[in-house]
Amino acid sequence: MQYFLRALRDAARRWPLLAAAFLCSAGVAGLWGANIAALFPIIEVTLNGDSLQSWNARRRTDAEARVAAGRRERADLEAQLATGALAADAAAAARTRIDALALRIRGDEAVAFTAGKLAPWLDRWLPTDPFTTVLWVVTFVVVSTFLKHAFLLANTLIVSWVAMNISRDLRLRVFDKALSLDRAQFMHSGSAGFMAQVTSTSDMLAGGITSVFGGAVTEPLKITACLAGAFCISWQLTLACLTMAPLVGFLMVWLNRRIRGVSQGILARSLGFHHVLLEALNNVLTVQAYTMEDFERRRFRDCTRDMMKTGMWHSFYYALANPITEILGIGMVATSIAVGAWLVINQETQIFGVTMTERPMTVPGIMVFFGMLIGASDPVRKLSGVFTGVNVGIVGAQSLYPLLDTPSKLREPAEPRSVPAPHREIRLDRVSFSYDGIDTVLEDVNLSIPFGERVAIVGPNGGGKSTLVNLVCRFYDPTAGRVLLDGVPLTDMALHDLRRRIALVTQQTELFNESILYNIRYGRWDATEEEIVEAAKKAHAHEFISEFPDGYRTMVGPNGFRLSGGQRQRIALARAFLRNAEILVLDEATSQIDVESERLIHEALARYVENRTVIMITHRASTLALADAIVKVEHGVVTKQPAAQAQAA
Repeated sequence: MQYFLRALRDAARRWPLLAAAFLCSAGVAGLWGANIAALFPIIEVTLNGDSLQSWNARRRTDAEARVAAGRRERADLEAQLATGALAADAAAAARTRIDALALRIRGDEAVAFTAGKLAPWLDRWLPTDPFTTVLWVVTFVVVSTFLKHAFLLANTLIVSWVAMNISRDLRLRVFDKALSLDRAQFMHSGSAGFMAQVTSTSDMLAGGITSVFGGAVTEPLKITACLAGAFCISWQLTLACLTMAPLVGFLMVWLNRRIRGVSQGILARSLGFHHVLLEALNNVLTVQAYTMEDFERRRFRDCTRDMMKTGMWHSFYYALANPITEILGIGMVATSIAVGAWLVINQETQIFGVTMTERPMTVPGIMVFFGMLIGASDPVRKLSGVFTGVNVGIVGAQSLYPLLDTPSKLREPAEPRSVPAPHREIRLDRVSFSYDGIDTVLEDVNLSIPFGERVAIVGPNGGGKSTLVNLVCRFYDPTAGRVLLDGVPLTDMALHDLRRRIALVTQQTELFNESILYNIRYGRWDATEEEIVEAAKKAHAHEFISEFPDGYRTMVGPNGFRLSGGQRQRIALARAFLRNAEILVLDEATSQIDVESERLIHEALARYVENRTVIMITHRASTLALADAIVKVEHGVVTKQPAAQAQAA
C-alpha cells in the first residue's frame, strides 16, 4: 500500500487539475441528489393542484402552530412537575414527554425558519401555477442532468490525463532505469521484465490512480449527497436502513485481499509470458535449427493457460464484488420500504419502541426517502469496480516502485574528476572481480596499457577476457582494486566522460531496426553524411551498401536480420570508426568476416589505430599481427608481454 500511496503523492503534484476534478465530482454529487430531491415538489404539491408558494406558507404556518402548541404543552407539564402533584410513574412519563416535545419543537422551529428563508426566493423565481411549476421542475431535472454529465465527462478526462501522464512518467523512469543499471542488475530483470513493467504494470498503476481520483471520489460524494438528503427526512430511519453495512464492509475487505492476491498472480504470469515470448522469438533460428518448435509451442501454451486460469479467478472475484455491494443497496431499499410502509400505513413515529420520526411520515415524504436510498445504492454498486481498480493499482505500484528504487551499482560521483584527452595510461591496480561473490573471475590483476599501445587479449573461453574489457569500459566495477585512467579511478569520473572516449565493437553485433545510415550515425550523432560514408569506406562496408537499391537508406530489419553476419560486423566497425574515440575495443570484431574482407579491414585498422589505444580480444593470428603486446588471461590470472616475445614463444 505504501508504494500506491507514493504514486498518489506523485499524482498530487498536479493538484490544480485534481482540484478541478474534485469540484467536478462535487458538482456531479450535488446534481445527483438534487435531481432526486426535485421530485418532492411535484409529488407533494403540484399534483395536488397547489403552488409551491402556498405550500411553503402553509408549511410555515403549521410549523409555527405546532411550535406554539408544543410550548404550551411543555409549560403545562413543567408546571405540574413543579407542584409535585404527579405520582412517580406519571412524573417519569411527563419528563419523557417533555424531552420528546423539545425535539419536536426544535424540528418545527427549523421547518419554520427554512420556510421563512425560502419564501422570498419562491415568490421571486417560481411561478404560482402548478402545471407551470411542474414544467420548471422538469426543465431543471433535464438541465441538471446535462450539467451532471458535463461535469462527469470533465472529471473523467482530467483524471485520465493525470493518470496517463503518471503512467508515461513511470514508463520514462523505468526506461531510464534500464539504461542506467549496471549489466548484472539489468540481466536480473531482463528485457522481458522491463518490457512487462513498461507496458502492463504501468497500465495497472494508471488504472488504480484513475479509480482513486475518479470513482473513489465521485461515487462516495454521490452516496454522501443522497444519504444526507435521507438524513434530513429521518436520520433514525436512515441508520436503520444501514444495518447491513458492517457485514458488507467485512465482505469487501475480504474480497479486496483476494483481488490483490490474484492481481499479483496475474503480474507474475505476465512476466513469465513476456520471457517465454521474447526468448522464443529472439532465438527463433536456434528453435528452428534444433526442431524445438513443438517444445516452444507447449511452453507458450502452458504460460498462456496459467495466465487464463489466474485471469478467470480475477474475473470471478471481480464479478463477486457486484453482488456483495448490490446486497447493501437492496438491503437499504428493502428495509426502508418495509419500515417506511409500516410507519405511513399506521401513521406511527416509532417501531419496536424506537423513535424513527418526530412526526408521522406522508406518502410523498417516504417516496422521496426511497428515492434517496435508491440514488445511494447505484454508486454503492459502482464502488465494487473502484475497489478492484485500486487493488490492481496497488499491485502495479508494488512491482514498479521497488524497481525504480533499485540503485545502480555504477554510482556517479558527486564531483566527477576529468582527465585531459588523450589519456596517457590505463592501469588496473590489484583488480579482482566476481559476478556472484563466490567464483572469482579475475584475481589480483596488475596491468598497464600506455596510450597508443595495441594490446591483444588472448586466452581460453571463460578465462576472463570479456570481463577485463567490461571493467575498462566500466560496465562493472571491480570487487577489489581499482581501474585508473591517468591515475584517476574510473569511479571518480563521470560515466559519460569515460565512455565518450571509447568505441566498442562486439562479436554479437547489435543493430537497430532502422536504416544503415542511422546505425552508422549512432557512433556520433552529429556526423555529416560525408563522414558516415568515409567511415563506411574505412570499414569496407561502402561497397555492399552501394549495391542496395536504397543505399544508405536501406532498412536493416530487427537486429539487422536482412544483412549477413559479415555485413553487420562491418557496419558496427564503421560506427566505431565514426566515433573517432581515443580507445578502440574490439571483442572478436572480425570473427564473422571472410578472409578477403578481414585483410582489407586489417589494413584499415592499421591506419585507424595510429595515436589510439586499441584493446583487441581475438583468436586470429592475423589480428595478433596488429598488436604491440599480448595479454594472456587464463583462470583469472593476467600476464602481459611484448608481441614479438609472445609470438616467438
